[in-house]
Amino acid sequence: MQDVMEKIAGIQSKLQELLKKYYALLKENEQQQKTIASLQAQHLNDGKKIRSLEEQQHILKSAAGNMTDKDKKEFEHVIGKYIREIDKCIDLLSE
Repeated sequence: MQDVMEKIAGIQSKLQELLKKYYALLKENEQQQKTIASLQAQHLNDGKKIRSLEEQQHILKSAAGNMTDKDKKEFEHVIGKYIREIDKCIDLLSE
């Protein structure tokens, strides 16, 4: 009977150990999820900054007159996109 009790106690201690590991992994997973969300937000902000800097670069090249044909086409495309957005806004406001 003592053997059975010792085995049950051993199983209980192993279960307790597994539960501790499980909760530790849950906590670590939560931290990892927070880190991922933070990095995704940072990535999004970095993308916005890059686009902004590229637009500023196009404007500076345009002002300096150092634009290649490719740069001019890209700049015209960006300007065209802004004009379309402005037209949409005007249409919405006039309704």
